Amino acid sequence: MRVLVVEDETQLADAVVRGLRREGMAVDVAYDGDDGFSKATTTRYDVVVLDRDLPGKSGDEICRSLTDEGVLTRVIMLTASGSIEDKVEGLALGADDYLAKPFAFAELVARVRALGRRATPAAPPVLQAGDLVLDPAKRTVLRSGRNVDLTRKEFGVLETLLSAAGVVVSSEELLDRVWDEHADPFTTTVRVTMMTLRRKLGEPAIIETVVGSGYRIDPTLVVEGEGDNSDGSTSES
Repeated sequence: MRVLVVEDETQLADAVVRGLRREGMAVDVAYDGDDGFSKATTTRYDVVVLDRDLPGKSGDEICRSLTDEGVLTRVIMLTASGSIEDKVEGLALGADDYLAKPFAFAELVARVRALGRRATPAAPPVLQAGDLVLDPAKRTVLRSGRNVDLTRKEFGVLETLLSAAGVVVSSEELLDRVWDEHADPFTTTVRVTMMTLRRKLGEPAIIETVVGSGYRIDPTLVVEGEGDNSDGSTSES
């Protein structure tokens, strides 16, 4: 999931960014409204965490502009005031959610994840292909019932490929969805991460390389031996 945090309180902004990255999200940050608006309109984010009171372009202006321009990014607004009037006003501007400061970080994470699921076509709560099962909420991956220990980036790559439901995902798209704005598009980061991911997932190989295009996982994949009895006959209910 790609997230933008727009918050002028640098300590708070940096703390939120660090926390969301620990949750496996690719996070960019802007410390004023002008930079935030520029990033929000040039990069495809799943969720924007947006402070209302910003130097430069205000959070209200940013939210209204994103709504008017039909940007599909979901917006959660942060404010020092939690009154009903402020909440109604923020939602009327086009915000999808509203959170008053101070807030519990666990609640912010839950709300960001909920909005992220609404930013793109709904994905099932558990992603699966053959004997590979990924649970985004629990942050777990199982292969043939065996737990697979992945880094945040490896998990993000695998989640992106499974969510694509068989569509080829390019290296550039993986950089955009899993890393952040500081990722160098000319590095071998994706290739190296893919190598370690494939090694950890083991055999039979489940990630297919489409030469010149990218990578894919066939959601209809059937692992050898699945659904068959030892004598080779098909099991019946």
